[in-house]
Amino acid sequence: MTTFDDRERAFETQFAREEDLAFRVTARRNKLVAHWAAGLMKLSADDADAYAKSVVQADFEEAGDADVVRKLLGDLAAAGVEIDEAGIRRALDEHAAEAQRQLSAG
Repeated sequence: MTTFDDRERAFETQFAREEDLAFRVTARRNKLVAHWAAGLMKLSADDADAYAKSVVQADFEEAGDADVVRKLLGDLAAAGVEIDEAGIRRALDEHAAEAQRQLSAG
């Protein structure tokens, strides 16, 4: 039975690693896209950092990306930046690829 126990532990360990990496990629993506949005809103560097933290925090409101999209869309609209949900989702996808690359590079 130890072979099955070892396999089960290995699968659980692998699953935990993958979930941790997915969480870190999403958090990095949100930070990157927040800095992109801050640039569109012409925020200062300090304000951009604070804004990035607020976007990362917004992702904890509900599962999925809807909470982040809603925050970005509302903030960009309030700043007079014309962008639609598709544009924000496109930016999320692009920044997800960059986040994955950054975390893979170490």
